Parts: sequence; C-alpha cells; structure tokens
Amino acid sequence: MQSSFTELSAGAVMSARVVTVTMDDSLATIRRLFQEHRFHHLLVVERGSLVGIISDRDLLKAISPNIGTLSETDRDRATLNKRAHHIMTRNPVTVQATTSIETAAALMLEKKVSCLPVTSGNQRLEGILTWRDILRALIDPARTRP
Repeated sequence: MQSSFTELSAGAVMSARVVTVTMDDSLATIRRLFQEHRFHHLLVVERGSLVGIISDRDLLKAISPNIGTLSETDRDRATLNKRAHHIMTRNPVTVQATTSIETAAALMLEKKVSCLPVTSGNQRLEGILTWRDILRALIDPARTRP
C-alpha cells in the first residue's frame, strides 16, 4: 500500500472500466450511453487505440435542445444522426498509469480538462482519471489500487 496521496499514481486511482464508442457511432447511441451510465465522458477508440473524447457537454452542444419535447421536429431528430467524429475532441490530453496524481492534477488545471484518459504505448486505453477520482483518493487513499 502506498503511504501518501502525493505518491499515488494515475493507475492506482483511475477507473479501469470505461465505456467506449467508435468514430462512426451516432449521437443517438452516444446520448443513450450517457443516459444509461450516468457519467460525463466517453472515449472514442479505433482498432483499440484512443482517438478522441466526447463530453456530455459536447453532446448537448451538438444536438437540438428540442429533442424529447413537444416542439421536436424531424430536423431536430436528424441531429442525432451525426457521428462521434463530428463532435469529438481529437488527440485528447492523456497520462500513463505511472503518472503521479500530483502531475495529473496539475495537467488537468493547465489544460482546463476534467478528465484524462490513461493510456499505454500506441495510445492503448487503460482507463480514465477524473477529478472525482483524484478527490476520492485525497479523502481516502487507502481505497486505491496498489
């Protein structure tokens, strides 16, 4: 077990279970995933490698605000046919599992992001580190993985 918060690594704190989509998944699929899983970021992968990230805010900006209301039109519904690659952030800021929590937190602040995909060589996805994961580790570092 690691002795202090500052000695923790991203790999010890990250969420290893991630939900991913491909570049050609529709915004309807992405919307459903956000609704089902109640998280804020989806990772976009192609052939096992990370190529982008989509936040729930990215989705909200891309679809019509009339979706699911009495004012919904065919044109509003058509916004759900766009694809992930239309709204994803390409080349997201990432860290490796060995990156220290302190370094990861500083990177989040510097780049103004709320999560960091955790990757290994060739952008192979290992997990995701969010600001919530960091706060949880700060409050209870004993609950982290070795």
